[in-house]
Amino acid sequence: MSEALIPETPEAVLEDAADQADEEEPIKQRKNGLYPGVSDELAESMKSGWADTELHGLEPIAQAAHTAARRAALSARFPGERLVVPAGNLKTRSNDTEYPFRASVEYAYLTGSLTEDGVLVLEPVADGHKATIYLLPRSDRENGEFWLSGQGELWVGRRHSLTEAEQLYGIPASDVRELPEKLREATGPVRVVRGYDAGIEAALTDKVTAERDAELRVFLSEARLIKDEFEAGELQKAVDSTVRGFEDVVKVLDRAEATSERYIEGTFFLRARVEGNDIGYGSICAAGPHACTLHWVRNDGPVRSGDLLLLDAGVETHTLYTADVTRTLPVNGTYSEIQKKIYDAVYEAQEAGIAAVQPGAKYRDFHDAAQRVLAEKLVEWGLVEGPVERVLELGLQRRWTLHGTGHMLGMDVHDCAAARTETYVDATLEPGMCLTVEPGLYFQADDLTVPEEYRGIGVRIEDDILVTQDGNRNLSAGLPRRSDEVEAWMASLTG
Repeated sequence: MSEALIPETPEAVLEDAADQADEEEPIKQRKNGLYPGVSDELAESMKSGWADTELHGLEPIAQAAHTAARRAALSARFPGERLVVPAGNLKTRSNDTEYPFRASVEYAYLTGSLTEDGVLVLEPVADGHKATIYLLPRSDRENGEFWLSGQGELWVGRRHSLTEAEQLYGIPASDVRELPEKLREATGPVRVVRGYDAGIEAALTDKVTAERDAELRVFLSEARLIKDEFEAGELQKAVDSTVRGFEDVVKVLDRAEATSERYIEGTFFLRARVEGNDIGYGSICAAGPHACTLHWVRNDGPVRSGDLLLLDAGVETHTLYTADVTRTLPVNGTYSEIQKKIYDAVYEAQEAGIAAVQPGAKYRDFHDAAQRVLAEKLVEWGLVEGPVERVLELGLQRRWTLHGTGHMLGMDVHDCAAARTETYVDATLEPGMCLTVEPGLYFQADDLTVPEEYRGIGVRIEDDILVTQDGNRNLSAGLPRRSDEVEAWMASLTG
């Protein structure tokens, strides 16, 4: 990373430029920078001689009609109130480097914009709301921001102009630097999505309440429970890329054996970055007994022939929809007798869970169906005392099943998390809902209540299921699930 004369923020550039004009003081430079300042001649040179790069005739983004419908639903829910939805700001990773930016789900869902510092504001008007998207305009060339600021165009790339943004998102655009003052002067009820932009929240500190803001977040979470046609398509794209990522991993398992789980992590990440925006969550590349740790993301352990690899990973699309798929694979391509016994039990449980995903069914039905199968197996194997009804009533199977059998999926891997219980886990399934079905059995390496041959084996099988008008569609059906099909698939990829 290059180091030069860079004030810490765009705001610092503007302040320093004003100071220079008023007091003829040099522009603030980074400590230990190699240049002592900017000459008047260089400053003048940098202001001119640049081609006009404004983009014209841009087509709206693919989801523009859908985001407009979502804003209309939001407007109808909160008439007469000002609604403020920030994208969020860059977060420091260390010193002067930042984490990659990911826009807040609420902002991206309503606008399709993915840029930092953006804010969507819905101003109440007589017949609903007027929407404005507030963004940073292109870097200022007159005051030098475009080359002196650490977030200037020559350092991090070109931003869209406000005119370009209006064409892309179908929303009038304004300069976000003017927004805090406008919000401070605003009157009437206001709601803001909290937790993303401290500056915006500070401007509204005396105008909002925690209760009103919570209602806004809940509404936006519940609005995502049913996916529209665009969203279903993006989820399928995410899953299709994920399938290819799993194929990539199988092809390099021999190299992972020579290195570590990190080879698997890096292999899948390459597919995610080439075909999507990123991974949707930290990849779980758990070999051997690490498969018994539900969220094993250290990925620094050995990969050994004869062990199982539990790979839980998902590609995130450029529109921020993520897949969430798990397969438990024999590193050497063939399940041992005990591995197959446990794997087949989880497969049977998943089959029961998927079959229970139907419009009109209770959300909890797929979990109950899968858990019953696993409880039956544990009783059959003599690991827990029956009858099965007693086991389920007391939750005794949870020593080895641990987690729920699935969750909603979308722009968050655990989507719609702020929804009310009655609209989520106590609700009835409807067409357009997308959820995971992911039962598992985990026998910890130090579990003395099970025979030694079980210990250190963890199995999870997870697929992404879209509720349809007449049943369901397994978006991740491109990856085999049955144990014999998994073995044949791996053999076909490794030759």
